[in-house]
Amino acid sequence: MIGYDGFKHRKGSKIHVCVDEYSMPLSIALGAGNEHDSRRLNELLDGLGEAPKELYADSAYDAEAIRGRLSLMNVEANIPVNPRNGRKPIQYDIETYRRMRSAVERFCGWLKSFRRIIVRYERLAATYKALITIACITIHLRYGI
Repeated sequence: MIGYDGFKHRKGSKIHVCVDEYSMPLSIALGAGNEHDSRRLNELLDGLGEAPKELYADSAYDAEAIRGRLSLMNVEANIPVNPRNGRKPIQYDIETYRRMRSAVERFCGWLKSFRRIIVRYERLAATYKALITIACITIHLRYGI
């Protein structure tokens, strides 16, 4: 599960996470560094259990397939339009988007306190994901509301 980042040409992996409004992790997926972000959204949605009412994601997740799946699940997509897609701008709630984006960044900051996860000493993806899960449990116990 280690891929090469297309821009910096380094080996690496990406942690994809779905958080709630309090920055508590709900679902986690691990992807290769050279893989596009939108490829792991289905895995994140499947890990949630029940479908959310709204989904806030950045413009990397702006794709017809993603918006179509969310509409089939009766989930309101609050995703800004990626200008590279050449689509007309779609209205979205920018204030709520900023607040939820801040929740994701706060979780990533909490995750950076676990040095072993940031450096990634593990070779196996299963071991690495297990350590991320342990870190998420610790975050729930430490900051849980």
